[in-house]
Amino acid sequence: MLKPKLYEIMIPLPLSPKIVEKKENIAHFVIEALYPGFGVTVGNSLRRVLLSSLSGAAITQIKIRGVQHEFSTVPGVIEDVITIMLNLKQLRFKTYSDEPQKAVLKVKGEKEATGKEIDLSSQLELVNKNHHIATLTDKKTELEIELQIEKGMGYVSRETKAKEMGSMRQKIEIGIIPMDAIFTPIRRVSYKVENMRVGERTDFDKLTIELETDGTIDPEDAFTQACEILVQHYSLFINTYKKEEKEAESDLESEKKAEGSGDEMKIKVEDLKLSTRTLNALFKNNIKSTGAILKKSEKSLSEMEGMGDKAIKEIKKALKKHNLELKES
Repeated sequence: MLKPKLYEIMIPLPLSPKIVEKKENIAHFVIEALYPGFGVTVGNSLRRVLLSSLSGAAITQIKIRGVQHEFSTVPGVIEDVITIMLNLKQLRFKTYSDEPQKAVLKVKGEKEATGKEIDLSSQLELVNKNHHIATLTDKKTELEIELQIEKGMGYVSRETKAKEMGSMRQKIEIGIIPMDAIFTPIRRVSYKVENMRVGERTDFDKLTIELETDGTIDPEDAFTQACEILVQHYSLFINTYKKEEKEAESDLESEKKAEGSGDEMKIKVEDLKLSTRTLNALFKNNIKSTGAILKKSEKSLSEMEGMGDKAIKEIKKALKKHNLELKES
């Protein structure tokens, strides 16, 4: 079934986005002259994609030496294990590999443990190195934490992670503590839609998007990625639609080619430069044009009086010069 053709967009497109204010990891984007109603449409779509669909890195599990489970305390450390986990969850990493990466925090003595104490692999980068993790209160206290950092999207709970490990038949070592993983590099997104004047109309939309990242990605890059994700989805729908339309048009063209169309159907048989014997056989069966020939199949022509294999080949050759073909059956 043929679908209606895609029509040219009739509504005016907005102005290009621009950054009106930026401070560290916070940026304000403004899109002006959006057609009425498109402010909410574009703003809500971008917000949802930004919050859910950008990849990032997070700690997915830890192992603290001497600790069996999260409901424990570490001798000589002010924070209990739950608090240490909450602090670790705030660490923001950049990863340059799709494979899980290991990192180790190893401190000793009376001091504050921060992100800069973590020994990272070459595939990892910690953005907030001064972030507090734990406070050691005794010179003899040792704190050693093994971290696993993975790449992902959105939010994955520790229960989900534990189920994944179980489904993959991975044995969970004693002392391994799964963690809730917040992969998204976006901390906050909000948008505001206001009316603005465009020409004589005052009901066009002005969209302002406020975007804050965790420092692992620039707001501009996050905004661009979100737009690309939406464009890729819509392009898929459009390309599928165009492909179906193109295939339908191709089928029609093939059908017309097989059956003939226009003036080619009206060519007189005497103009096909056939032999006298073949012409007489066609006239005898009241066939006077190419259109009349094409209504017959090769089999039905061969059954006519005076029409042999040689005549059929001659007719097919003559039709081919006009890009016409006999019916198969």
